[in-house]
Amino acid sequence: MRRTSARPLTMTVIAAAMGVMAAAGMAAPASAAEAAQTDRTNVSAEFETVTTWVQGNVRIGPSTGYRIAYTVAANQNLTAVCWLEGGTVSANGYTHNKWVYLADDRYIWGGLLKGNEVGNVSSHCW
Repeated sequence: MRRTSARPLTMTVIAAAMGVMAAAGMAAPASAAEAAQTDRTNVSAEFETVTTWVQGNVRIGPSTGYRIAYTVAANQNLTAVCWLEGGTVSANGYTHNKWVYLADDRYIWGGLLKGNEVGNVSSHCW
């Protein structure tokens, strides 16, 4: 069930994640507006490692309509938080709308990851 008053919780989670990222030496999002682009009210405290099987783009939102944040190589490990439905992509013989939300507040299409269509990430973002 989707919460109708998720924005305050989302901002709290984003602020907490930014603190964890800063403590780990990771770059924080450029702005709070960029960090809050997509409503993610269920961001698990348990991160999972996903691995790319081909080179691909990591984006600032969960569809190809969002700008590319950076490109990753094949066999690169990334830290995942959860997965969600986004824009449908057809590439590398796969078509689906599953995206993985990464710990650096970016998104990668699950078809670029080893494992199932969400890179074996267990938590669904909601």
